[in-house]
Amino acid sequence: MADGSVQGHAHDRYADVRTTFEAGLASGEDIGASYCATVEGETVVDLWGGFADPARTRPWEKDTIVNVYSTTKTMTALTALLIADRGELDFDAPVARYWPEFAANGKADVKVSHLMSHSAGLSGWKEPITAQDLYDWDKVTTLLAAQAPYWEPGTASGYHALTQGYLVGEVVRRITGKSLGTVFREEIAEPLGADFWIGLPASQDGRVAELLPPPPGPRDPNASALMINMWDNPGIDVSATKTRAWRGAEIPAAGGTGNARSVAEIHAILANGGVAKGRRFLSEAGCRKALELQVEGQDLVLGMPARFGMGFGLAGGAVPFPNPNTIYWGGYGGSLVIIDMDARTTFAYAMNKMAATTQGDMRALGLAMAMWTAMGAI
Repeated sequence: MADGSVQGHAHDRYADVRTTFEAGLASGEDIGASYCATVEGETVVDLWGGFADPARTRPWEKDTIVNVYSTTKTMTALTALLIADRGELDFDAPVARYWPEFAANGKADVKVSHLMSHSAGLSGWKEPITAQDLYDWDKVTTLLAAQAPYWEPGTASGYHALTQGYLVGEVVRRITGKSLGTVFREEIAEPLGADFWIGLPASQDGRVAELLPPPPGPRDPNASALMINMWDNPGIDVSATKTRAWRGAEIPAAGGTGNARSVAEIHAILANGGVAKGRRFLSEAGCRKALELQVEGQDLVLGMPARFGMGFGLAGGAVPFPNPNTIYWGGYGGSLVIIDMDARTTFAYAMNKMAATTQGDMRALGLAMAMWTAMGAI
């Protein structure tokens, strides 16, 4: 509707979720947003509302999509899990088995699992790069293959904010002969009819919401060299998400475009033992690979405790969830997906008013709490 009012549906049991979502828009915490939840593969909440632009001239529609930054990583991880489940990728194998050039500079023993868990020691580029270089797949992957790790791989995590997508994506490309965005589209998004893109066609530009950057804040004066490298080489300019170059490029750690519905319905695959919308994508065991703890402790880039499984953050430590077999990740600004394998449920949130956060904020978590309360989990 033209007034930006909340549209969509929530089953009666989840009426409080709708109330929470409406309150976020009414208070101004959100400009425009979408929220979706699935239980046992059924979409039980699918809400959207507000406006697709900070000027509030375009209502957020059912098919509005938005850049979700690092929530994209969950789609990259799912694609890798799919390739592994059919026997083409071994997470315990050295990366160099698939990508021989990667063995350079002491990386012959770095495993694919290290890429998946942010523990490969390649959290950023040592060579100075520009934002334009992010659109040059060959350049940025060649640089990563050539450089030495910042720390001993496998010993600690250090969030690979941009590099993870190129690293995992190049392994997928070497195995399949196709870009990660293509494999994701052909084998996951299109079969599900899901509106999520890693590499958005120009034909879809008219549906993209405009992000409002978070207010600038002071930098941590004690930031490590690794943190500064993540911030500044090449640095993230939110206005780039308005450009055709950013949207069309495959940036599998940060460049995905979708909405809460597509994120929740895609990850119903993992929540439901490999099946979504009546179709099997992975085996149950293939899904549960995501739960296998790879590394935990103080993250060298985030500067906080982290627990990483195979491509996802795990419950526990700094992030308690009601059920132990829960995986999650969020994007810069506030987007978030939570996949609760015990409750066989997914929650996803995508918005355009960004907060100064990399792993979700209280908007998404408040909606998740309302869901868990309605389900009797808390």
